[in-house]
Amino acid sequence: MNLIQTLEKKTNLTTKIIENIIKLLDEGCTIPFIARYRKEFTNGATDEQLRDFEEIYEYSKKLLARKEEIKEILKERGFLNENLEKNINEAQILQALEDIYSPFKEKKSSRTSKAIDNGLEPLANIIQSMKYSKEECEEKAKQFLNENITNVNEAINGAKDIIAQRYADDFRSKEIIRNSINNWGVLEITTTKDFVENGLYANFANTNEKIKYIKSHRTLAILRAVNEKQLNIKVEVDENTILENIKKYKIPSNASSSKDIVFDSYKDGLKRLLLPTLKKEAITNLKEKAGKEAIELFGKNLKELLQTAPLVNQIILGIDPGYKTGCKLAVIDENGLFLDSGVIYPTKPKEDILNSSKVVLELIKKHKITTIAIGNGTASRESATFIDELLKKENLDIKYAIVSEIGASVYSASKIASEEYPNLDVTIRGAISIAQRLRDPMAALVKIDPKSLGIGQYQHDVNQKELTQKLENITVDLVNKVGVDLNSASYKLLSFISGVSEKLAQNIVQHREKIKKFSSKKELLDVKGIGAKAYEQSVGFLRIKDGKSILDNTAIHPEDYELTTKLQKNYNIQEIEEFSKVALEINSTPLKVKDIVNELLKPGYDVRVEFNQVKFSNDILDINDLKEGFILSGIVRNITDFGAFVDIGLKNDALLHISQISEKRISHPSEVLSINQNLENLKVISVDLEKQRVGVSLK
Repeated sequence: MNLIQTLEKKTNLTTKIIENIIKLLDEGCTIPFIARYRKEFTNGATDEQLRDFEEIYEYSKKLLARKEEIKEILKERGFLNENLEKNINEAQILQALEDIYSPFKEKKSSRTSKAIDNGLEPLANIIQSMKYSKEECEEKAKQFLNENITNVNEAINGAKDIIAQRYADDFRSKEIIRNSINNWGVLEITTTKDFVENGLYANFANTNEKIKYIKSHRTLAILRAVNEKQLNIKVEVDENTILENIKKYKIPSNASSSKDIVFDSYKDGLKRLLLPTLKKEAITNLKEKAGKEAIELFGKNLKELLQTAPLVNQIILGIDPGYKTGCKLAVIDENGLFLDSGVIYPTKPKEDILNSSKVVLELIKKHKITTIAIGNGTASRESATFIDELLKKENLDIKYAIVSEIGASVYSASKIASEEYPNLDVTIRGAISIAQRLRDPMAALVKIDPKSLGIGQYQHDVNQKELTQKLENITVDLVNKVGVDLNSASYKLLSFISGVSEKLAQNIVQHREKIKKFSSKKELLDVKGIGAKAYEQSVGFLRIKDGKSILDNTAIHPEDYELTTKLQKNYNIQEIEEFSKVALEINSTPLKVKDIVNELLKPGYDVRVEFNQVKFSNDILDINDLKEGFILSGIVRNITDFGAFVDIGLKNDALLHISQISEKRISHPSEVLSINQNLENLKVISVDLEKQRVGVSLK
């Protein structure tokens, strides 16, 4: 089976579509570009579908290449026969392929290799044929005595080592035992001398977890405990059942008495060689499976977070709350540019309400502030109460919202922040980040390492390379789907645009500073380092709000400007309904015509959801103010396999356990909840003052 046939089978795409996608990828086209501007070649495949295809494509190439490599090695060594080649060709995964190849690999010195070196392979063949009695085999063993094999027992035992290795190397036996472990095996968890009785891992102590059903978050928690030397784990499976099946299916009923020797050999091969390897593999697979699920969840959360709607055309005051050091203030304009800063002390220990009010009111008056963003960390509720009372007292029509500040401190001390605001204190940079998150969450969050955003679960325990790649792909796809303002975007945001490297993004910003602003997408060609390919891949995803042409504020690609002009000239855009008919008349495709019409009808349209604000109950400032039965509102900040963490205005988020989300049974919280979702009627069901934990319910 060649590559195209393999891809047809794995993707259910036609040969033509597969060939088109491969050609586009080989030409250096990015996934976002293909998804948006080459729909006619992919039958409208989404960026997610194209990412999946790319992953299958790369894996299939690797699998086919390895098949050819193995066949070539086996052919050179004289082992390749028709049956073996058939098994190799039929292998669907790399693991199965390596299982087939395993018996032919050069092995390190072992009991088996010594037995083979001592010429005992023919004796192993005699015994394994099971045509002879034990006594006959022992008699034949005398023929194989030499200076290294001095007696019959040594000869028989050496032959048994060979038979044991053959059993352990048999790919069908491996698959049977592997399936037994996966379906019936258990993970036995025991404590170590360093185990903390009432610690994080108390629930796992001296328990068994069915491998087939263990949840990914539990796997990752257990493995973390193992790394911390608090728990030990081992895989166990019913060996007696396996041995009975070996007797039943691998020992013929009419076999001679040498079958006892063969069975002992198989038993040894199982216990000494095969099971230890497959048990170790099972733990590795558990970790990989849990890691992949955690990465997928992390990616889903990040996608929802980055899709949080922006707050456009607002001058925003960002407040980074605090106690002793005060609340840091930063003002940004409609384009996200920093205007002003300050410090106030409305909270304990100073509680200087008078001067704090004066500073805030002066900033509001000076910059005509329309919205206030308050970080949700330490002193958040007290700061929110101060702002709420001030706005009411002064009768000001200004909205405020509580914004997640997770990662703001990471950003404020980062290289990006020091480059953007070299003359500002890190605390002021944090307040800017909080304001930016309200103005344009995506633009602010792409500057922060996703692992510092407090979403997902056990992100530091998974494969970091795979996690980074997943998060980068999601960010790239979303940034390109939304589009980026060419005149206000940071170089970091621009670097996620299709075809734009970080260096090229910096060049764009430098050129922008030189010319003050871009008035046409054509001016991009004047930027140092932008060639024809980079321009082609990037230009459609960039926006100029008040450019020379309305087309500069759309996702319409310059390659389609002539087609767009023809559409505008010959048709009433608002009345076009039959896209197929129009496409035929202007020699285009229905998909392209539809995209162009949609862009013309909504220039500058942002696909992100509408802005949502939550009002917290002002009388809950501290966990000590909470009681079971209280009804609150909150915002979903994180989703895990076991539930969601909800910001209810306290320092620590409340846990909404999966069992408390819905009256109906759900398999995962994401079926019902999403990041930044507003929740009303949250009932407090538990308050743990010692651990500072709150449990809430929607039931």
